[in-house]
Amino acid sequence: MGRTRVSVAAGEWSAWMGLGLIIIGVLSASAVQAHAQTPPPQTPPAQTQPGQPASQAQAPPATRSFSSDAGLVLNFIKADKTADFEAVLAKLKEALQKSDKPERKQQAAGWRVFKAVEPAQAGTVLYVFIIDPPVKGADYTVSTILAEAFPQEVNTLYKQYAESYAQGQNFVNLTLVSALGK
Repeated sequence: MGRTRVSVAAGEWSAWMGLGLIIIGVLSASAVQAHAQTPPPQTPPAQTQPGQPASQAQAPPATRSFSSDAGLVLNFIKADKTADFEAVLAKLKEALQKSDKPERKQQAAGWRVFKAVEPAQAGTVLYVFIIDPPVKGADYTVSTILAEAFPQEVNTLYKQYAESYAQGQNFVNLTLVSALGK
């Protein structure tokens, strides 16, 4: 994935600083481990395996959505699996861009991915999804989005995605308290 140059207006700088402080607080708090889920709580869409009765199909994944002003997803990735994770993110971006669903295009517009420069706990690599603004009620489940665009590849992509996680994800709904620069 290419790097995007971000310019921040003076008024937005305070908001970004506050967001940075939130992330630092979350990372340093023991709550990260208490709320982390391993692997990411997503599964490929319900399918039966060859020879498996339809009644034993996997349950559909839980919907991952945001109902707040903004959202964060903290992803703790194995250091040796960052290329795999980023390859799946490239497919996710492609899926969002080529979708015929208007909400997917809106999701893509407000979904940014950052990679921490410093190593996270236990030598993992932290990727932060910043969802601002979220499409309220829209499903942000990565496997669901991939399945819509790549039904033949979703199981392989999901396996690659899930195996890249060291600890799982933290979904954080954020409510705006103050826009300090506005």
